Amino acid sequence: MTNTVVIKTKGMTSADVINVARFDAKVEISKESLEAMEKTRAHIEKLASGDVPVYGISTGFGALANRHIALEDRVQLQKSLIRSHAAGMGEPVEREVVRALMLLRLKTICSGRTGARPIVAQTMAAILNAGITPFVHEYGSLGCSGDLAPLAHCAMVLMGEGRAFGPDGIERPVTELLKNAGITPVELREKEGLALINGTDGMLGMAILAIEDLSKLADYADQIAAMSIEGLLGTDQVLRPELHEPLRPHPGQTTSAANMFASLKGSEIVASHRVGDDKIQDAYSLRCSPQVIGGLRDTIDYARVVSTRELAATIDNPVVLESGEVTSNGNFHGAPIAYILDFLAIPATDVGSMAERRTDRMLDLHRSSGLPPFLASDAGVDSGLMIAQYTQAGLVSENKRLAAPASVDSIPSSAMQEDHVSMGWHAGRKLRKVVDNLRMILAIELTAAARAVELRAPHKPAPTTAALIARLRKVVPGMGPDRFLAPELELATNLLRD
Repeated sequence: MTNTVVIKTKGMTSADVINVARFDAKVEISKESLEAMEKTRAHIEKLASGDVPVYGISTGFGALANRHIALEDRVQLQKSLIRSHAAGMGEPVEREVVRALMLLRLKTICSGRTGARPIVAQTMAAILNAGITPFVHEYGSLGCSGDLAPLAHCAMVLMGEGRAFGPDGIERPVTELLKNAGITPVELREKEGLALINGTDGMLGMAILAIEDLSKLADYADQIAAMSIEGLLGTDQVLRPELHEPLRPHPGQTTSAANMFASLKGSEIVASHRVGDDKIQDAYSLRCSPQVIGGLRDTIDYARVVSTRELAATIDNPVVLESGEVTSNGNFHGAPIAYILDFLAIPATDVGSMAERRTDRMLDLHRSSGLPPFLASDAGVDSGLMIAQYTQAGLVSENKRLAAPASVDSIPSSAMQEDHVSMGWHAGRKLRKVVDNLRMILAIELTAAARAVELRAPHKPAPTTAALIARLRKVVPGMGPDRFLAPELELATNLLRD
C-alpha cells in the first residue's frame, strides 16, 4: 500500500483505487495535469462566450439538448444540472464505493479532456484527503450517461450542498465539514457540472473492489476445498499437474489444482487411506473443485483486462480532443463494465454452491466417511453445525437469484433520448452482495472442514491446512458441546476478509 497516489493525465492502477478507497491514501495532482486542465479550459472559455450552441456548455441536457441557453444563464445551468440530478433514493452506499467513484471521476477530470478548471479537481482531492464522504444513495443510476445520480450527490458536496459524512462516519452539515477541513466550496462554471457526473466511475469502482476481493477468496476457496477433501478422506491424486495444464489448459484450473495439491502435500490423513480405499472416485464437489474455482479465476482475469482498459479511458460527454474540438460521443455507456460485473457474479455463485455441497457431505453420516452426524460433539443432544448449513444454503440460494444478469435489461429514459441503458450500477450493487455472501459461505465450510480434519486424529493434516486451522482456532474454538454459533461464524468470516 502506498501513502500517496499521484494523479497524472494518463494512467492509474487498480492498486491506486484500492489504496484510496479502502486505506485512505492521500491524493496529489501532478503538475502536468494542472497544466493540461488549464490548456483545455481555454477552449471552453472561448466557446462559452460565443453564440454557437455547444452541448454541455450553452445547451440543455439529454432530451433538452436543443434548448439554447443564454450567456447570463450558463453558470446557473451547471448548478441546476447537479441539483436536479442528485435525485437518488435509498440507503447510503458503502464509503469505499463512494471514495472509489470520486477518485475515478477525479482521474478523468485531471486528464485535461473535460474542460474543467484545476480548482474543481483540487477541491475534489481536498475532500478525499479530508475523509469527507458524500451521501450517495443506493438507487439513481441506470449505468448510462454515466452514473449520473451517484456522481451528482458527490458534486453537490463540492458546491457546499447536499449531505455528507465526516471522517468519523457521522453525518454533519456539509458547510460545517468543509469549513472544518479548510475547504472552500466551488462555484461551478460552464461545462463543469456535466464533467463531474458523466462517467462510469461507480460501476468501475465496484468492479475493481470486487476483483480484489474475489481474487483473495479464490485463494481461500482452494485451501478450504483442499481441507474438505482431507476431512472427507478424499484423494489428492486428481489434483496432480499432469491431469490439468497438459490435458485442459485453462489457466485458472491449472492454478487452483496446483494450489490444492500443494495444500495437501505432507498430509498424514490423505496418506492414511491411499492404499486399500474402497472408494473408486470422489464426488464431483471434491474432484471438480479446480475446474469450478479455476473458472472463477479465469473470469477474474478477463474482468481485470476490461477494468484496466476502462482505467485508461477518459469518459466524458462532450469531450475535449487534442485539437481543442469539443464533441459528443457515447463513451459514457456502461455496457463493457456491466457485462463483467454480471459475469463475475456467475462463477462466484457457483463456487459458493459447490462449497455448500462439500459442507453438507461432511455433516451427513452416510456420506462423510465416518464423521459424527452434523459434526456434533454428542449427536442428538447436540445439533452441531446442522443449522450453519441451513444458513449456508440460504446464502447460496440468494446468490443464485443475484447471479441473474442486470445488463440484459434496459428501461428507456430522458424522453427516449437515452433509449438504451446498461444497468451497470445495479450489476455492481448485486455483485457486492454476492461477494459478501460467498465470503460467509466459505467461512461456514472452513468451520466444518476444520472440525472434520481434527476428527481424523491421530493422523495429522498437511502443514498448509494445519496453518489455516491454527489461524481459525485463534478466534473460533474447536469442537465441543453446542454453543452460540453466530459469533463464531462471523469471526470466521472476518478471518477471510482480513
